Amino acid sequence: MATVEVERIAGEGDSGLILNMGPQHPSTHGVLRVILKMDGEYIEEAVPIIGYLHRGTEKIAESETYTQILGYTDRMDYTAAASSNLGWLVAVETLAGIEVPERAQWLRCIVGELGRLAGHLVWIGTHALDIGAMSVFLYAFRARERVLELFEELCGARMTHSVMRPGGFLEEPSETFYEKLESSLDYFIKEINQFDTLLSKNELWLGRTVDVGVISADDAIAMGLSGACLRGSGVEWDIRKAEPYAAYDKVEFDVPIGTGKGDVYSRYLLRLEEMRQSVRIMRQVIDHLPPGPVMTDDARVARPDTPRLYTDMEAMINHFWMYIHGFPVPRGETYAAIEAPKGELAFYVVSDGSGKPYRMHVRSPSFANLQSLPYLVKGRLLADVVAVIGSIDIVLGEIDR
Repeated sequence: MATVEVERIAGEGDSGLILNMGPQHPSTHGVLRVILKMDGEYIEEAVPIIGYLHRGTEKIAESETYTQILGYTDRMDYTAAASSNLGWLVAVETLAGIEVPERAQWLRCIVGELGRLAGHLVWIGTHALDIGAMSVFLYAFRARERVLELFEELCGARMTHSVMRPGGFLEEPSETFYEKLESSLDYFIKEINQFDTLLSKNELWLGRTVDVGVISADDAIAMGLSGACLRGSGVEWDIRKAEPYAAYDKVEFDVPIGTGKGDVYSRYLLRLEEMRQSVRIMRQVIDHLPPGPVMTDDARVARPDTPRLYTDMEAMINHFWMYIHGFPVPRGETYAAIEAPKGELAFYVVSDGSGKPYRMHVRSPSFANLQSLPYLVKGRLLADVVAVIGSIDIVLGEIDR
């Protein structure tokens, strides 16, 4: 494919320079290649080449149970694995008609917002590094370490944390987790304010981001962009508000739109504010977390109590059947979406009535957002490409599913 694209944009007898670019961004580490057609320092055409990381997740899912697939959604956006898990569970529970306890729904807001913080901290650190701000990279990854420690306290894993299950949570989080979370919220705000101080009025930062990679609201909608790439153009669209899931309809938060100009700076500003809003949401969840179980009592998906496994034959059979064959989901299909850190993350699932999906397809935000790259960099300087890729905030695990 890459050879064909090079031949196509080079053109016969054309003297323009063809430049292979990448990997330049930490999250693209050899799995994204951008072919640029240059006119001096200016870009005439850009073609992103993908497919180097293809894992076949959607096909593999057809041979795994609905619960086992959590191990694959973990690895799509590995900078914010919790969000991908939540998106998958919302789709499965919608299709299967599983009621999730209220306490688990509130806790899912914490997990989703911790995932957003983790994803955005990787974004600002690497985005700033791309443009030359080394200190911000170090500060951002220091703050991200605090998020990973919270996930480790929650489930024992730092990056691939499949703590949620169809029907709720595997178990109630420890008291230590709640204490550490509450004591970390002020720290996160302090770190976010530090990024703001270092970058938002920095002349070098403004020069590299203002009026760079501009896309209008109409064009962003036409391309199917979502998340910061859409809201940065002034479109106030957030699935947590428009089609609430978990307990997002019970908490108050704002939907930032940056400057609304649709440039790199606008996308930067709104993600900063989104991190502040994540902290605001988690404070409300801690203050209003309702009592009760964190797992449904629906026998289709709820694991039998361990003592019953030793005394009740039916419980033991149910336990083995659940883990070997999965739980049956009624025939049908569904499309469910959440607001992931990078935009609209949706799963289309078709069930044939068995314990494994007949078909699964992912609508990943990085894949849709990346298609705007040729549009955003056309006519811009070569140096602007790194700033634009950073502002799109892609991860190839989502693109090459």
